[in-house]
Amino acid sequence: MKDTYQSITKPSPEVLFKDRNSKFFGYAFPIKSEEEANEHIEELKSKHHKARHWCYAWQLGKSEQDYHYRANDDGEPSNSAGMPIYGQIQSFDVTNILIVVVRYFGGVKLGVGGLINAYKTAAQMALEQSDIIKRTIDEIFVVKFDYPEMNKVMQVIKQNNLNVIDQKLEIDCKIYLSVRKKDAEQIYSKFDNTYKVEITKLKG
Repeated sequence: MKDTYQSITKPSPEVLFKDRNSKFFGYAFPIKSEEEANEHIEELKSKHHKARHWCYAWQLGKSEQDYHYRANDDGEPSNSAGMPIYGQIQSFDVTNILIVVVRYFGGVKLGVGGLINAYKTAAQMALEQSDIIKRTIDEIFVVKFDYPEMNKVMQVIKQNNLNVIDQKLEIDCKIYLSVRKKDAEQIYSKFDNTYKVEITKLKG
């Protein structure tokens, strides 16, 4: 089971590809939502307000089952801009990412083949300049227990080197754990089989 995905940590530097006087500026951004993608696109539209096209593609989700994406040609011939950009997202196997390519028309038509190459190349250059990292897909659990059971619970956490993301330790205690997907079932059963301890999986 694949329980990792790749994304970028910060926006890429601006890259520039030129073809017959047309300029293609490429940008890659890490995103967590479609709204965030739209904000970046609007910012680039105001920065490059004299440009002709602001074409983009984004993908969200951590695994193939929950990927969703959008590709936009922004007035270029159908599938000559957005899909070549999206193709690079697939090629580099990255997600939670937006790539925008801004075009300044240079007076010479490039034809569909030329456009596909230009948008693909600008997207590729932006990704090559990005800091791509691998992350794990994690499940979040809440472990509930009464204070006297604390030692038992902490022992399981220490033995399995678990990541505690939040805790409330009072008379009735709650500990929130982030567990790598491939280990989730095993960790769940360890707590589930511990007397007087309750474990629940939270929705991701």
